[in-house]
Amino acid sequence: MSTPASSTTMIAESAIAFPQIEFGRAADGILVARVADTAFAMLPARDGRHYLATGWRIGRPMAEWKRSDFYGHTGELADEAAFRAKIAENAEHQREKRALGRREISSTASTPWGRSQGATVYAEGVVCHSTAGHGGFYLSAARNRSVHSMLRARGGWYEEDEGWAVVAITFPHLFTSYERRCAERTIKDSWPDASEAIFGTVLQPGESREKDRRAFEQEHANDWIVVSAISSDQHPGFVEVVATPGGRRGAGTEERRFLVPSDEYRIGRFGFVVDETRHVVYSGPSSFIAWQGRTP
Repeated sequence: MSTPASSTTMIAESAIAFPQIEFGRAADGILVARVADTAFAMLPARDGRHYLATGWRIGRPMAEWKRSDFYGHTGELADEAAFRAKIAENAEHQREKRALGRREISSTASTPWGRSQGATVYAEGVVCHSTAGHGGFYLSAARNRSVHSMLRARGGWYEEDEGWAVVAITFPHLFTSYERRCAERTIKDSWPDASEAIFGTVLQPGESREKDRRAFEQEHANDWIVVSAISSDQHPGFVEVVATPGGRRGAGTEERRFLVPSDEYRIGRFGFVVDETRHVVYSGPSSFIAWQGRTP
């Protein structure tokens, strides 16, 4: 005689099964996937590359999906294995997020980004607000005292682009594994000094965008760095650039123009550094409207 499964067991099994993952091919052969209501596609880009795009609640069968059903660009994909790994990661995130039991509430609270149009309660004193154009977290005074002094925002407001990561590393139990990984990456990139102090690890080159930017600016403080560029009408195959010492801007900053071969002009992470031994100082007619008629 079999024993009926308890409601607790059924809830646990349901949680494990959520969300279901489906893979398939769209109408034009593109590899696609569905995780609950979120749709994904491995879309082709230039030079044989691919990137991950998302869609929402596409009601048709996968075989009828079209490229126009997807939007955004959420990172490059090396291959199909990378695509499948991203899908598995999203499923893990949705499963953990559901288990956290966050609550959606109505709200008209005043925020630094305008009037709240709704909010998500992560826990008592930890609330994420959405507005017409932006959003972010509000921490109560008691919660905000838990934030590391190097990252603490006066007033307890943390915007959604980068500041949210401060909340996530302070209260990791309120976030999914995926969110915690993203938060740690954001802290390293944006607040390297705080990251090193909190985690006790010195960030090496390539591990922090902000620390790498500082190193770049220090190394090239006296080099000519491009601040504006345009394809040259007067010299086909060249880019006419305006550069300043260290890439600085503002009144009184010295500017020079150079011609750079088009196939060499690659901006890089923090700017293009002019090589004065190869890139010619240019004082001829300009393709920049603001420079036309100016004395070089």
